[in-house]
Amino acid sequence: MKIGLCGTMSVGKTTLVNALKERDEFKDYMFRTERSKELMAQGIPLNTDSTLKGQTVFLAERTSELMVDDIITDRTVIDVMAFAKASKSMNAVDKHEFIEYARRFIREYDYVFYVSPVGVEMEDNGIRETNEDYRDLIDFTISNIIDSNKHRFKNLNTLSGSTEERIEQMLEVISL
Repeated sequence: MKIGLCGTMSVGKTTLVNALKERDEFKDYMFRTERSKELMAQGIPLNTDSTLKGQTVFLAERTSELMVDDIITDRTVIDVMAFAKASKSMNAVDKHEFIEYARRFIREYDYVFYVSPVGVEMEDNGIRETNEDYRDLIDFTISNIIDSNKHRFKNLNTLSGSTEERIEQMLEVISL
């Protein structure tokens, strides 16, 4: 199964993936977490400064994950689409064409879990944007992308609460 977590920054997606690594139910899965620090060190702009080339790198990472049979990832093509749409560096035509291309991959996830930011404090990891308004913009954009692409999802669910509660919510949905 291909399982993707999507959501704005600092909602616990990576924490959740790392917790799932410890679960017997997922012992045969490959896990992927963000590589923003590495990519930033390579000069790839992130967050509001993201460019068409930068978003293309992120999309390539997400689509390469979709080539693996059993994987859980803390980012999806939906996240990439949202950051592209919110980019200050990309022009409107590039944003539109990029998002139209990226949306083709949504249906390849067996399960997408939107991780809600409600009740989750923003943390500064030294990489991600810490502007609350930008966080809200990305969440709003992800929600709009989800709403306008509902027909493309095989299984779409929302997770909230603590990491343990989120794991239980996932296990209720996924039959292993």
